[in-house]
Amino acid sequence: MAKKLDQILVVDLEATCWPGEPPVGQESDIIEIGLCTLDVATGERLERVSIVVRPEHSVVSAYCTALTTLTQEEVDQGISFAEACALLRDRYGSKERLWASFGDYDRRMFESECESHGVEYPFGRGHINVKSLFAVVEGLHQELPLDEAMEWLGFPLEGHHHRGEDDAWNIARILGHLLLEARSA
Repeated sequence: MAKKLDQILVVDLEATCWPGEPPVGQESDIIEIGLCTLDVATGERLERVSIVVRPEHSVVSAYCTALTTLTQEEVDQGISFAEACALLRDRYGSKERLWASFGDYDRRMFESECESHGVEYPFGRGHINVKSLFAVVEGLHQELPLDEAMEWLGFPLEGHHHRGEDDAWNIARILGHLLLEARSA
């Protein structure tokens, strides 16, 4: 099947986290899949989505809530990881489209979660690491965190940094900018 190149799915994950090592018996779980669909032709951000996922191997710490704003009560109302992957495939065509994230953490976390849950990986082979792409295009000697990359471009961070839907929205702005700049060069 040919890959659809009309949109790129920009993804940002949030996961349970602690200021140090996880408590005994807990491991990091995806608790939010932020998604922004990016129109390749125009660089326009089309949709801003938050898929809240119910954790199976951990609880949301006070540290995690302070960072992401997500509470245990909110994630308890979320869908299972398997349902979230099915939603990505069925509603957003994730198997047929390129997807992007800021760094490799999100890709590795998806691979790990799919393996531990026995769930089919929801994406195809095409992944764009926007963090690395940005550094290379801008001629930087090292990759920048998302907030610094936005500042570099003179873009304000929109929403709450470390909320998946907001970070995906901001990452898509960077990627859209890079696509349009590449075409005008």
